[in-house]
Amino acid sequence: MEYNTTRNYLIMKEYGRNIQKMVEFLVTIEDDEDRQRNAMAVIELMGTLNPHLRNVEDFRHKLWDHIFNISGFNLNVESPYPTPTREALQAKPDRLPYPKKYPRNRHFGKNLELVIDKAIHEDNQEKKEGFTQCIGNYMKLAYSNWHKESVHDDAIRGELMAISNNELDYQPGNASVSSSVNTQTGGMTFNTSGNTGGGDHFRSNKRKNFQQNNKFKGNSGGGGKNNNNKHNNKYKNRNK
Repeated sequence: MEYNTTRNYLIMKEYGRNIQKMVEFLVTIEDDEDRQRNAMAVIELMGTLNPHLRNVEDFRHKLWDHIFNISGFNLNVESPYPTPTREALQAKPDRLPYPKKYPRNRHFGKNLELVIDKAIHEDNQEKKEGFTQCIGNYMKLAYSNWHKESVHDDAIRGELMAISNNELDYQPGNASVSSSVNTQTGGMTFNTSGNTGGGDHFRSNKRKNFQQNNKFKGNSGGGGKNNNNKHNNKYKNRNK
C-alpha cells in the first residue's frame, strides 16, 4: 500500500493527486504534438474540476499558469498566454510601510487635528465659527468619554486655543451660528447647528397632551359622579 508520506509533495491541493500525476506524465511525453494535445485535455479537465474559476476573469490564463506550476515549470508546450517563470511566481511583494502617526492629543484622536487644520485655513468667518463650535462640543464629548467626568467649558476653550495656536476661540453657549456646517474628514462627520429647540418643542407637546388627558378625565369623572348621585336619590325616594 502506498502512503502519502512516501509520495512526492502535492503542489496544488485543489486539483488533487491524479491531476498532478497527469501533468508529470505530460513532461515525459517526447512527441511535441502528442504532448500539446494531452496538455489541452488536462486543461479542460482542470476547468471541469474547478467550475468556480469560470467566473474569474481570464480563467483559462489562470489554468495555464497552474499547469506550469504543477509541472515545476518543466512542461514544454505552446501556451496561448505568456509562460510564467518560477521567479515571477515566488517573488515577494514590496513591504507596505505602516502609517505611523503620533497625534499630539491622543485622547482627542488624529481626525480632530485634521478638522482643526481645516478650520484654521477656512476663509469664511461664519463657517469658521461653526467649525469652532463643533470642535469644542466634540472635545467635550471626547473628554467626558476619556475621563468619565464632566469638564468645564473654560477648560475646553483654553485647550482649543493652545492646540490651534490662538486661532480658534470657542464660545460656550453661542447660539448665533444659525447655519449648519457639515464636514467629513477621515470617516468622521461633524455637524453644528444653532437650532436647539427640538427638545423644548417635544416637551411642550407632551405637556399639552397631558393637560388634555387630565381635562378629559375630569369631565368624564364629574359626569359619572352626578349620574351615581341621581341613581341613589331615586332609590332613596322610593324607600320613603
